[in-house]
Amino acid sequence: MTEPRLKGRVALITGASRGIGAAVARRYAEEGATLVLVARTVGGLEEVDDRVRAMGGQAVLVPLDLKDHAAIERLGPALAERFGKLDILVGNAGVLGELRPLTHYTPELWSEAFEINVHANWRLLRTLEPLLRRAEAGRVIFVTSRITQSLRAYWGAYAASKAALEAMARTYANELRQTKLKVNLLDPVAVATRMRAEAYPGEDPTTLKQPDEITELFVRLAEPSCQASGERFSAGDA
Repeated sequence: MTEPRLKGRVALITGASRGIGAAVARRYAEEGATLVLVARTVGGLEEVDDRVRAMGGQAVLVPLDLKDHAAIERLGPALAERFGKLDILVGNAGVLGELRPLTHYTPELWSEAFEINVHANWRLLRTLEPLLRRAEAGRVIFVTSRITQSLRAYWGAYAASKAALEAMARTYANELRQTKLKVNLLDPVAVATRMRAEAYPGEDPTTLKQPDEITELFVRLAEPSCQASGERFSAGDA
């Protein structure tokens, strides 16, 4: 039998109650990781936890709104007390921010896109970096989008916030060049998720890849053997 590829590693996944986050959680559990699952939806987290435990895996559930700054700051110390380290951070949670002309966004919609897609990830890095550095092979994976390459009309809030996330991740990776901590970006491409349905309401989801079909790249980027850093990967090329 093949040794699980993430055995003994602790992985925190945001947006873990459904879609890509839930699929990555299930796959990481199969590969032997201990999970810290973060999302707002308690019921969704519990469903994922049931699946993980049915596989023989272990998960800690953290119901948390990523707009709650104080709650994010408490996360690092809490995990330090429980695990003493963090091997993998998957920054998957995101919001679309609605599709509309750039000047038609309300300040609230525009701010929320940056709050969840950028600022929450920055706050997670601040509180979790000591634990990631303590790991033998710390790995950070941020989920991005190909919209940063096309910059299509009406996607302003999502495109701008994901572009900012990419700049932040690559800058951070450059700051860590002399360390064991690696930071990369992953574009899942077209996947059947709730956000995709929100953006393309008339699309047939059966024509798209399902979240479980793209988890291999998440595993590769989380493995200790992965030495890439500051790079942008596409599940379409995996």
